[in-house]
Amino acid sequence: MTRPNIILIMTDQQRADTIGALGAPWMQTPHLDRMAREGVAFTECFVTSPVCVGARASLFTGKYPHGCQVFSNFQPWQPTWVSSLADHGYHCVNIGKMHINPYDAPGGFHQRLIMENKDRPLFLEERDRAIYDEWDKALHARKLTKPSRYNRHAADPEGYKRAIGAFTWDMAGDMHPDHFIGDTACWWIKDRKNTDPLFLQIGFPGPHPPYDPTAEALAAYADVDIPVPTVTDAELRAQPRAQQQLRDNMIEFNFDSVAWRRDASPADLLRLRRHYAANVSMIDAQVGRILAELDARGYLDNALVVFTSDHADALGDHGHIQKWTMYDTVVRVPLIFWSKNLPLRRGVRDDLVQLFDIAPTVLEAAGLGVPTDFEARTLWGAVSGTADYQPRDAVYAELARDHIQTGSEFILMRRDKRWKLVLYLDDTAGELYDLQADPGEQNNLWHVESLRAMRDELSTGCLRWLARGTLFANQKSSRAPQRPMKI
Repeated sequence: MTRPNIILIMTDQQRADTIGALGAPWMQTPHLDRMAREGVAFTECFVTSPVCVGARASLFTGKYPHGCQVFSNFQPWQPTWVSSLADHGYHCVNIGKMHINPYDAPGGFHQRLIMENKDRPLFLEERDRAIYDEWDKALHARKLTKPSRYNRHAADPEGYKRAIGAFTWDMAGDMHPDHFIGDTACWWIKDRKNTDPLFLQIGFPGPHPPYDPTAEALAAYADVDIPVPTVTDAELRAQPRAQQQLRDNMIEFNFDSVAWRRDASPADLLRLRRHYAANVSMIDAQVGRILAELDARGYLDNALVVFTSDHADALGDHGHIQKWTMYDTVVRVPLIFWSKNLPLRRGVRDDLVQLFDIAPTVLEAAGLGVPTDFEARTLWGAVSGTADYQPRDAVYAELARDHIQTGSEFILMRRDKRWKLVLYLDDTAGELYDLQADPGEQNNLWHVESLRAMRDELSTGCLRWLARGTLFANQKSSRAPQRPMKI
């Protein structure tokens, strides 16, 4: 069989509970539903970091954050295994968001049509890496002003505060960033001559905030009942102080046009979640358009399509908004492998997997070897049914201090099928959840005396895992001899 085309479609900040066919009946996602029904869907996929760059660097290097040394959104990095595909004859193209640092680095791709974050006023917070991306240029060509927290706030300060990041898109529909990515991808696919095998990475900027669907997309959710959380004072008091600091920062600084507040009501959260769901449905429609265009051009006759996201969004769960925490609603994301013709082992799986496991899976599907310095594990045996596959016993995530998560120098999560442990480097308190008894992670058991021995055992194991991983990364990257030298 000839090498398959590989299409990797990524969203930004999409929760796992946003696909109708995978247990979210309030969602309108017909194209993702089809992929989930006809492909291989992993419902327990966890990111290695609950921030964009940490998760993406990990995915595109095959290493945990401690292995690739990228923990926050402002650290420089570039992909590794994209170059491997290019070296073996793949034509490698990125359309949309990759969040490479710097934004316009080649990243191993032959071609990049870049679009980064929606709410990023140039030369303010990001002046050291600011670029005019393809969307900026298109907005300028139409004499349109890019929406941001500044012009939204100036136009209606009180309405801005009430919105908590949820706005209706008020420009032409085709200039919405997710529509813009879909249009750009379809144009590129239609315009290209189908020759070399293709690696196409498409990065949608949504449903990352601001939550900004078109009026038409939002109208489809006008009467849809979406579950909203109940957050108690007891739950908030049991959270480590770093989480309390994060909540304060989100309230004070209005990141990404989200004016968060402590007193968001159930009605506020329902409105917010309807906007978010409408954003996801808009992306779903663009995924359908892209797959149809790929099919019309013959790419899907021999192709593996992967759909996922870099991390998720709390949307009010546990009193939080956006990311930077280790709750499942933030670190669990969709992961679907789909193909029109490849003989995949179709079905829904609840194995514990990690987002960066996509890396060796893609390389193996392309007929390439997996680098020895990868900490990621291939899922190809599970996806294709061609080899034995050993699920993970536990998954991990790491997060360092940045300009938003200022409360802890380093946070480490370990999660297995029953227990979740979260350690804070500069705090004697942490988090411990029994996921069987408390799947919503509302009852922090850290201080329960009868669980102390088990908690300490998990903590010690977690630190051993980190030490082994750091040593492994150092050995693989070092040029020092592996045997003692005679002097």
